[in-house]
Amino acid sequence: MEKLWLAQYPEHVPHEVDLSPYASLQDLFLKSVDEFGDLPAFVNLGKTLSFSEMDKLTRQFAAYLKHEAGLKPGDRIAIMMPNLLQYPVAMFAAFRAGLIVVNTNPLYTERELRHQLNDSGAKAIVILENFAHTLETVLPDTQVETIITTKIADMVGGAKGMLVNFVVQYIKKMVPAFSLPTAVKFNDALAKGEAHSFTDATLTQEDIAFLQYTGGTTGVSKGATLTHRNLLANLLQADAWTSRDLEPGKEIFITALPLYHVFALTANALFAVKIGAKNILITNPRDLPAFVKTLQQEPFSFITGVNTLFNALINTPGIEKVDFSKLKIALGGGMAVQKAVAERWKAITGTTLLEAYGLSETSPAVSINPMGLEDYNGMIGLPVSSTEVCVRDTAGNELPLGEAGELCVRGPQVMSGYWGRPEATAEAIDSNGWFATGDIAIINEQGFIKLVDRIKDMVLVSGFNVYPNEVEDVLASNPKVLEAGVIGVPDGNSGEVVKAYVVKSDASLTEQELIDWCKAELTGYKRPKQYAFVDDLPKSNVGKILRRELRDLEG
Repeated sequence: MEKLWLAQYPEHVPHEVDLSPYASLQDLFLKSVDEFGDLPAFVNLGKTLSFSEMDKLTRQFAAYLKHEAGLKPGDRIAIMMPNLLQYPVAMFAAFRAGLIVVNTNPLYTERELRHQLNDSGAKAIVILENFAHTLETVLPDTQVETIITTKIADMVGGAKGMLVNFVVQYIKKMVPAFSLPTAVKFNDALAKGEAHSFTDATLTQEDIAFLQYTGGTTGVSKGATLTHRNLLANLLQADAWTSRDLEPGKEIFITALPLYHVFALTANALFAVKIGAKNILITNPRDLPAFVKTLQQEPFSFITGVNTLFNALINTPGIEKVDFSKLKIALGGGMAVQKAVAERWKAITGTTLLEAYGLSETSPAVSINPMGLEDYNGMIGLPVSSTEVCVRDTAGNELPLGEAGELCVRGPQVMSGYWGRPEATAEAIDSNGWFATGDIAIINEQGFIKLVDRIKDMVLVSGFNVYPNEVEDVLASNPKVLEAGVIGVPDGNSGEVVKAYVVKSDASLTEQELIDWCKAELTGYKRPKQYAFVDDLPKSNVGKILRRELRDLEG
């Protein structure tokens, strides 16, 4: 297949990536520090940290984690915050201390946070104070011993930092009251760490770097075990894809997707460090006027996002004043890119919105459209280097080109398995290393992959997976609910939203009661946006709710 498209898209290099230059992500980080030194690494809230400053801060924080907190290589540390400078500092410090990072959505409810902390066995957490009240509630039920809290502008420092933190806490009242008596402040941890000498932990490519939580192919939230080798492979695959266009030490990245999401984690946080890019972190991309104002400040060359983000940007006043003359790559992933959005983005920016495909279990990139693509093509691209793909029927037989089947992937970026779940791992990855994605796809004669549908019932809301089992369990736990069935329905803004079909056990149940119930139990994107009360739900002969029939009701 490669020969059919290689001549047309020579920049989409199909060679095998060489993993030998780097022992670990820690090693990659330190080599970038040596290479890029005083060049800007991360920017947020007007504060810039150079690679050399990142070296110093991560060493201090790693020393605290090792010598003050007593954490040992292999221990898990959760990071729970939006895009702030503290995030990469904590993440790379964790690697230097030999720890495993557990990326944690700061909007998790108590139930969701409790599960993730317990399942991962996290011993430490770095958390933004805005969300510390949730941790306070679940803390007694977890193994967490070390708590490090931070305020939004802790890394900004000076009068500006103090003013921002004061406004956030006392004027905007964005920090609910909490009590965590043993917690240490982020800046205090840095100061304490500075007093210790520090030697970086010895890591190999086979050591675990992240537990990236996902529903996988079922509704149970599981930790995809991503090794340093998995992530290094995906970074080098990305480097092969972009090497003809991106220049080390000269690029400017825009990072609006949250770093706890695997897309931004790899494509932005780690890849920017790999090539010495200046990485501008957007803390609140929902504040579109402020976001566009940031984009107006200087020309940038690389931006990632989900379809909803690009759609929001092109409909925000001021976007016409952004200088797109330096933009080389606009990369859409996490959910399907819509043709109308891609066409308008191209008209405004002059740059093709390239669609990619990946999963938490694949670190994440599996396929990307070539850099030379002129227009949106409705495909999820070609396999990245060192990656094999095929489609299989329900019996596991490989299908010929042009036929639809389950997309399967094999490559160095595929996870080692699900944390503590050997049965789920065996179900997802066969004895030959092929990972079954749960997505139905077609591979055409040129090697391009087109997604057709999802085998499972997962709902995709703005790039985030929502698993009906979880939402149904929450609804069913309401004493006034007899049973519930959950599906995804199309939505112009987020791609899909969750719709719940509910059978009452108490006739007095109202939609508002369910809205309030789910608000306490589910992160925003998981909550049903539509409800329908029905007398019964379609079921199979063994009593399984037939979600496909619910989808048929939607027409």
